[in-house]
Amino acid sequence: MTMNAVEGAGPRPRRVGLFVTCLVDIMRPTVGFAAVKLLEDAGCTVVVPAQTCCGQPAYNSGDRATAARLARQAITAFEDCDHVVVPSGSCGGMLIRHYPELFAGEPEMAAKAERFASKTHELVSFLTDVLGVERVTVRFDGTVAYHDSCSSLRELGVKAQPRRLLASVEGLSLVELDEAETCCGFGGLFAAKYGELSNAIVSRKADDIRKAAAGTVLAGDLGCLLNIAGKLQRAGSAVEARHVAEVLAGMADGPAIGEPQKGAGR
Repeated sequence: MTMNAVEGAGPRPRRVGLFVTCLVDIMRPTVGFAAVKLLEDAGCTVVVPAQTCCGQPAYNSGDRATAARLARQAITAFEDCDHVVVPSGSCGGMLIRHYPELFAGEPEMAAKAERFASKTHELVSFLTDVLGVERVTVRFDGTVAYHDSCSSLRELGVKAQPRRLLASVEGLSLVELDEAETCCGFGGLFAAKYGELSNAIVSRKADDIRKAAAGTVLAGDLGCLLNIAGKLQRAGSAVEARHVAEVLAGMADGPAIGEPQKGAGR
């Protein structure tokens, strides 16, 4: 796959650190490989430092001490990177918006957290807004719908960027959901603590996706996609769920999220 930067785009960073995220590492490594491909095709040198959780589950449950400890590890691990890129609006929101809050009483560490946050970006917005990527040269045959995750949209302002690149994918037709910006009901610990309410919310999201008559639903957050895919599959729907990076990188040939590997037994 090749990419073209817009005219006048500034020099591209030499060294980009990929923050893989726990869900990508454990549940869907393909997303990480797709992110690396997109970044390398855009001219970046990609490194993947040793890393752990971003600390969001601890932060959301009120365990600020553990969240701060994990934040220190991440800030140190990516210190020599020009930019940090994360294929998740949820983790991106934690890194960018909440890390500085954790060290409000520690001026030196707060300054480091601010510098870290300033160089951190969600994957697709980094490609379009920072690198000036206009298009991808890949093919994906089918009609897709895009779900705007709460963190990507409301914390990071990611809305037009994925749609802009998806418009360049040959064979792809994008249809808009009536409630593209409505929560899917995941919310990390929310889904575990309030299962009945979470199920009601994702049921509404699944109905909206089926109504759009798309063959695939895309998003930039794996947590949302796992929740949506699970609901669709339990309801017997044939709609597939994939991370947007997989389509943009031309790596959407394998099983969709929640589906078994070809030839694997159930």
